[in-house]
Amino acid sequence: MNAAATPMNVSIKNAIQEATQTLRDAGVSEPRREAGSLLAHVLGGDRSFVLTHGDDILAHPHSQTFRTLLTRRAQGEPVQYLTGHQEFFKLDFDVSPAVLIPRPETELIVEAALELTRDDPAPVIGDIGTGSGCIAISLLHELPAAVAVATDISRAALDVARQNAERHSVLGRLTLVESDCFSEVRVAEPFSLITSNPPYVSDDELRRVQREVRFEPHFALAGGPDGLAVIQRLLVDARPFLRSGGHLVFEIGFGQSDAVELLIDPRVWKLLEIRKDLQGIPRTFVLQGR
Repeated sequence: MNAAATPMNVSIKNAIQEATQTLRDAGVSEPRREAGSLLAHVLGGDRSFVLTHGDDILAHPHSQTFRTLLTRRAQGEPVQYLTGHQEFFKLDFDVSPAVLIPRPETELIVEAALELTRDDPAPVIGDIGTGSGCIAISLLHELPAAVAVATDISRAALDVARQNAERHSVLGRLTLVESDCFSEVRVAEPFSLITSNPPYVSDDELRRVQREVRFEPHFALAGGPDGLAVIQRLLVDARPFLRSGGHLVFEIGFGQSDAVELLIDPRVWKLLEIRKDLQGIPRTFVLQGR
């Protein structure tokens, strides 16, 4: 659906076809799927509705809105920011440019955390750099006896996390704290588990990221010259907030596994596991405090 296309008497099927070509020409990797997602969002339905109503004619306002979103997507803006949603570990999360878009590999943190808390009757969780709240909220949703403290340096990100916590009925068990890592964290009892998806993109990588990533918040990506600045802080600052035998689970970037292992003080932490993502990339570190 290019700028010259007439918005009158356009069927859903034809709109999808034109939009798919527009997104393909713009270098979008899954143009038909994304075209369908955007149109489903405009129509207030799902992709199955779009597929089964191909001969329906788009109302002019819907056609115009779709055209606007399509132009923004062709310019690189992520579809999740255009629709305001992203699925993560069984739940649908509200997202905005104030937060990172939750990614499938981050679900490894939730999976590991659930295994570690299997025998804990009342886990106390800390989530550092919570963003949309996807990790903490997913854990609280799965663990009805758990409570959590979630921090972020961005008040706007915490607003999104609060919205998601309300949406999934866990806000009563979640404390949100505006904090640079642990700087403003005050707890009555130590955490049994600390999770984090910290910024880990190096300065050089930030200059070369794909165009969609450039729309995401810089502070949530930038990990310093080597990408390890915040991870190093976690490894130093987390232990005093963790009960004896408690766990720290965090995500790392591509190619960082060996460097992160060298940062781990064996007098403070026991490295239990390094989990790989679906591409076989070391992605999630699981540590136990000594």
